[in-house]
Amino acid sequence: MFKLKEEVLNKEIDPSNNKHILFRKEKDAGLPTVVFFAGIHGNEKAGVVALNQIQKSLEEIPLKGSVYGILGNLEALKKNQRYIDEDLNRLWTEDKITHILSKRNTNIEESQFIELFVLLHQIINKHNGPLYFIDLHTTSSKTLPFITINDALINREFSKQFPVPIVLGIEEYLEGPLLSYINTLGYISIGFESGHHMGIASVQNSFAFINLALVYAGIVNEKHADVMTYRETLKIASDHIHNFFEIIHLQKITNGDDFSMNSGFKSFQHIEKGTSLAKLNSKEVLSEHEGYIFMPLYQKKGKEGFFIIQYVPRFLLRLSKIVRRFRADSVLTMLPGITWFNKSKGVLRVNLKIAKFFTKPIFHVLGYRSRQISPSHLFLHNRERVAKSKLYK
Repeated sequence: MFKLKEEVLNKEIDPSNNKHILFRKEKDAGLPTVVFFAGIHGNEKAGVVALNQIQKSLEEIPLKGSVYGILGNLEALKKNQRYIDEDLNRLWTEDKITHILSKRNTNIEESQFIELFVLLHQIINKHNGPLYFIDLHTTSSKTLPFITINDALINREFSKQFPVPIVLGIEEYLEGPLLSYINTLGYISIGFESGHHMGIASVQNSFAFINLALVYAGIVNEKHADVMTYRETLKIASDHIHNFFEIIHLQKITNGDDFSMNSGFKSFQHIEKGTSLAKLNSKEVLSEHEGYIFMPLYQKKGKEGFFIIQYVPRFLLRLSKIVRRFRADSVLTMLPGITWFNKSKGVLRVNLKIAKFFTKPIFHVLGYRSRQISPSHLFLHNRERVAKSKLYK
């Protein structure tokens, strides 16, 4: 189905015909390119405001690469709603992409998805240097600013330059985010959550993050950016927490559920096992883990009630870096119950009845994140096998 769109993807990007392009500053195709997305959720406007601010400053400084500011859900932004018909940031799976591109009649988010999908591939086709994709968000609860990434080493290396907490493993719990799709293409893609939807600090944090990203990508020289001030802004906002965390639990909300988060929780707040967190269909929801509450839901729309995260020890990060670089996962298919589903894309199929001795932490160290496909089988995805690591050296 993607081949049917080839002639569309190869057309010149025309900002007069594409309302999603807030701005673009294009340089030589071999230089670095940073693409900022904002407003994928229409009630998250801090990133949009920050991109408008950065657009003005980019006119005054020399750039050593290309920069794009892309708006997401235009209709939802007008109405200040997360989405109209369905979440635009949950449509980016292979099956959904194929389905949407084949439809004659599309809803509001599907129509905008097609526009963004075409634009994304036009940008990729146009540039052959390192590409960095950054999605700017805010949350419905109070929070420290933080980064979310799919667990690939190229994402880790770029993310750890920013003085904010970094949360791994989002791809195991969310189906169809934009950044997960981009990561399957092999490029660096990170999400930045700058704070509460309505917080003034959220705009300031986004602006600081955008400026640092341009410096760290090699597009803006440090002498043209107040790096110390931007870093200090993020350090203070994040309470000087600069650790890696990992998601261990998601409270899902299905259609028809009556979910209400208990008041007062904020992201990165420590909780004990057994803490009362919410009500789901009039039943009390108690935490099954000790850890930190993450992105508790305080808005009507959304299918993720809350996450629980835990701190990742530095020795595990170092160990995983070593074993991934030596491709230690190559021996996995020699073990019973584990076979390649798609080797080129780094996807394993695991029979849980046979491979009972394998646990999530082992797969995580080797670079695999799991998604259950049946009571007896898992698909394991390895971002390292598709990552364009040489592009970022």
